[in-house]
Amino acid sequence: MIAFQQQILNLIKCFRRQWPLFSNSERTTVCGADCMLMVLQLSMAEVNKQHHGDFTVSLSDVLETWKYLLHDKLGLSYENMKEPENYADLKKTYHAFLARSNMLDLIDVFQKCYGLGLVSEDESIAPVQLLEFISGIMNVQENNGSVLSTPSTPVKRQGQENVKVTILAKKCVCSYLSLLVNSKDDLALAHILNVPDRGLDREAFTNLKHASQKRKMSIFLMATSFIRTVELGGRGCASSSFDPLKAHVKGLSNFVNFIDKLQEIVGEVLNPRIAGGRILSTVKMHLIKGRSNGDPFCQAVEEVVQDLDLKIKNIIDSQHDVLTASTTGVSPARPKLHSVNHDTVYCGRDTVKVLLVLLDEEAVNPPTQNKAELLYDDESLNLLGVTPVLTLFRSPAQSNGSSPKPLRQRIQKSMDEKKIKLKQSSIKSQFACTYKNELNETKGQHFLSSNQIPTCIHPAPKQLLKAGYLTEGMNSCLDVPVLGTISENVHPTRSYTETGKLSCQPRNKDSKNEQMDLNNDKVICDKESEPSLQKNAKKPKTSKNPQKELDSKVGGKRQHSKTSSKNKLIAGQGKLTHFFRL
Repeated sequence: MIAFQQQILNLIKCFRRQWPLFSNSERTTVCGADCMLMVLQLSMAEVNKQHHGDFTVSLSDVLETWKYLLHDKLGLSYENMKEPENYADLKKTYHAFLARSNMLDLIDVFQKCYGLGLVSEDESIAPVQLLEFISGIMNVQENNGSVLSTPSTPVKRQGQENVKVTILAKKCVCSYLSLLVNSKDDLALAHILNVPDRGLDREAFTNLKHASQKRKMSIFLMATSFIRTVELGGRGCASSSFDPLKAHVKGLSNFVNFIDKLQEIVGEVLNPRIAGGRILSTVKMHLIKGRSNGDPFCQAVEEVVQDLDLKIKNIIDSQHDVLTASTTGVSPARPKLHSVNHDTVYCGRDTVKVLLVLLDEEAVNPPTQNKAELLYDDESLNLLGVTPVLTLFRSPAQSNGSSPKPLRQRIQKSMDEKKIKLKQSSIKSQFACTYKNELNETKGQHFLSSNQIPTCIHPAPKQLLKAGYLTEGMNSCLDVPVLGTISENVHPTRSYTETGKLSCQPRNKDSKNEQMDLNNDKVICDKESEPSLQKNAKKPKTSKNPQKELDSKVGGKRQHSKTSSKNKLIAGQGKLTHFFRL
């Protein structure tokens, strides 16, 4: 197994030496077996969404398509296998995802190396061998089924949980290194966007994904562009207030600034051994921040960082030995091809090369045997605060399908709507009594309509009311007369006819206190006479003479200040007083 892994690693080294023949970028990363399976799962879910409306796929469909895809790419016979549904679209989506992420899978590297004749006959690999390695059959044959035959015990379960945590920790550290080397790796970004917790949940990833698809760039470059615009852009460069990424500025800024910090280490430290160790140490401190020392994830991260640091040291030592052997007998004065601006243009290039070799070694590791844990192990990931990749890439928006929202969400939504309606109906202004609808209700409760009020036998000519006096007289919510109104209380024994006659008799215009005295002619009514008082309601009256209007205002104030005891009249006193005035 180890010998076969070394053969695959030699293929990848051929690819690194002749990378312009393979891709457009020197930082193209190699996709291992587990990574290939995850990309296939996302591609199948995307195709299902296009044809059926749901971004989901079952494990059995993934495994069947995985087997068919490996045979198809390696050119092996698949006559007895049924072609999966929409296989052409699926294969196109799979390769498009790899191209968009600047990645090549192991089969692509194998085919291009053999197509270009870069592999000698001694190091040749048969397609069947590569198929057995990628599908995991070779690893199972070496283990001889010992794992499956071992009975499950509590100690073994604990060991399995520790293995899961170690795999997750290694995946997080390697994803940071992969994103540092290849900024277009969307799969690596999905693993670490919210590890540790930055508040960048599924909604934030979906907004980033939609924005990157709209701008036709990678997710990380989209996040970097947005943060640079917010931090450095002026008014004209500011993003729209309706941009959904506005709600995730803090988390995205934290993530982008941390990657910038790693980039600074790559650019400033020329020694790749020191730079690699410092990068791993920075990633470790970032992952275990806020966790206790006894946390299994912290212990797993420390073990993974130590192992990767040792691998970096071995890579640099092996490269130094190869360089020394290849330059034997060469004059030290001979200049290198990239000696010009080596410390500026190629700053950090050696460190990037070392990190690429480290990631290539991780890509040739044997695949995970339990595919269900790799693709659908949501419970263990949620316990560690990690969102599964398939859940992240699934848009949280409701599909155009038929399934309604859960009952709890529907009940909560209806309750929230009722609360909003109650709040809106209960809010009233402190001047609500002056509103038109409140005025109409008050009139309907305390006053009679105009056709129910008794009219005089000899009605006086109608006078036009000015707007200012009308509004003052219509403040009927209060029980006291206001400015600009005349209040006349009638004795309960007085009939409507008498009231009409009294109100219609001529008045002396030269008398200034006539209206004031009439306002003071109040009669005390008992409970039986209250309806009659309501019928003889207050009616706003105005006079053409401004002096009389002023006198009526003064009379209203005087009437308001006098007590009820002084306003009591003897029966018939008002009629006699009016007679003697005439």
